[in-house]
Amino acid sequence: MLRLLVPLPDRDFDVTEVAVPWRILRDAGFEICFATEAGGTAPQCDPLLLAGVIFGQLGARPEAVAFYREMETDPAFCAPVSWRGLDAADFDGLLLAGGHAPGMRQYLGSDELQDLVARFWQLGRPVAAICHGVLVLARARDPATGESVLRGRRTTCLPKYMERSAWLLTAWKLGRYYRTYPTYVEDEVSAAAGVFERGPRALTARGTMDDDGPAFVVEDGNYLSARWPGDAYLLARRFVARLHDV
Repeated sequence: MLRLLVPLPDRDFDVTEVAVPWRILRDAGFEICFATEAGGTAPQCDPLLLAGVIFGQLGARPEAVAFYREMETDPAFCAPVSWRGLDAADFDGLLLAGGHAPGMRQYLGSDELQDLVARFWQLGRPVAAICHGVLVLARARDPATGESVLRGRRTTCLPKYMERSAWLLTAWKLGRYYRTYPTYVEDEVSAAAGVFERGPRALTARGTMDDDGPAFVVEDGNYLSARWPGDAYLLARRFVARLHDV
């Protein structure tokens, strides 16, 4: 059985970007290992995404919430390992999910996690990243060159127009909730990779279990990336296909 690593912050990760891939990957027969900085305690999603963020809008869809509630009973999720000291070679795939609330900085800014991700990247095994999760790769450094491991690779991430739109719609009530960092995700990823693909414009239409029409995923060798929760189903299915080639 292939073993997949899913690192997460202690709080504020995106419901859909974790629970949807978890469900699809689990149903495909993979073992999923969750990891947090210290380990031992179940991480918590961004609670606003369960409530709908603002006036019931912008939150996770009911199916994703149902998957999250199911995931909360998974023993591997309830007792994650610590990402400190993990051996990258123990895993066959890596999934880097996103989220935009302040608690994500623990995960996005961790030097230890970036080092682990860089070591895994060197193995050439499948890596999938979505939304802010692409920042972990953008910040992970190739030990030989000192540059981002994404240098020269095709990638997408949360597009600037999406990040800006969500911030403008909610800033009056939530402040900088949708601005995790002063620099837009797209700008940082573009500077690191140099081969950024924005994909078709989308603000409300999302991919589902039965319809990949609105979704967008970039594939470059062993690396797959997606923009936002609306791409989570397609990303997970493409990741399953890539893992089956391992």
